[in-house]
Amino acid sequence: MTAPAAPRSLDVVKVLTLNLWHDSGPYPARRALVRAWITELDPDVIGFQEALRGPSFDQVRELLDGMAYHVEFASASSFWRDPKHAPGTRDVTEFGNAIASRWPLSERDVLTLPDTGDGEMRCALSVTVSAPQPVGPFSVTCTHLHWKFHHSEVRERQVVVACDRVLARRRRDGFPPLLIGDFNAEPESAEIRYVTGLQSLRGRSIALLDAWRAAGKGGSGITWSTANDYARLNLEPDRRIDYVFAGFPRRDGVGQITHCRVVCNEPKNGVWPSDHFGVYAELRAAPLSELPPFDDAA
Repeated sequence: MTAPAAPRSLDVVKVLTLNLWHDSGPYPARRALVRAWITELDPDVIGFQEALRGPSFDQVRELLDGMAYHVEFASASSFWRDPKHAPGTRDVTEFGNAIASRWPLSERDVLTLPDTGDGEMRCALSVTVSAPQPVGPFSVTCTHLHWKFHHSEVRERQVVVACDRVLARRRRDGFPPLLIGDFNAEPESAEIRYVTGLQSLRGRSIALLDAWRAAGKGGSGITWSTANDYARLNLEPDRRIDYVFAGFPRRDGVGQITHCRVVCNEPKNGVWPSDHFGVYAELRAAPLSELPPFDDAA
């Protein structure tokens, strides 16, 4: 699993985020579709949400079996379908986030996110990706926020602490840090407006770039769609709730978001890859040859 990937020209860093919907539905058939998408997209970094890991089942490592990825997993809670599901129980199936990378991972840390006290738990997993030059090491944080429509208040608290972690891990003059995952919030919401610098929360403000807004290709970017048979069962409206966010690029253009599209969004023989669609983005890895004049007052 941790063998180095075959070398390729590093023109872009390719990023994928996908909520796996744990093992629901026809999982073996879904697994094959997700593997096919990963093979086609060949992402350098993948963020998974709703991933499972237990004593006899490591979902992400099984999913990526035979592919050259390094993997880190972080548990948000025990999985409610495990018979031993209870706080503090050992040898239980865990539910959480994972990051896979074609390059080695280090400096792993896990942040437990604020919650409402109703038993729903979320976390943010952060790692350093040891990419080769001209990209160099950079930070990736993968998260999954509370899902209920009326839980905007807790999601606001969650994005504040998650973004604080992203900023704390960024490298001065380095490749921009990434924040990816299922935010269960639409672009117009306070929590996403906070992430993208469009409003403050609790006297704080930051600004990351939304890859879809910067370079989205085609359509509205919807990732929760009633066209998807699995999503339609929840009787929820179409919306864009899965994101790739990035810090601002370096002055030489490295880290600029150049492409973004919705993926994992097609069925095969009546099977969809997940109840969510994924988001795929590309960021410039090579310096621009010609740069505009720099204006400090801009």
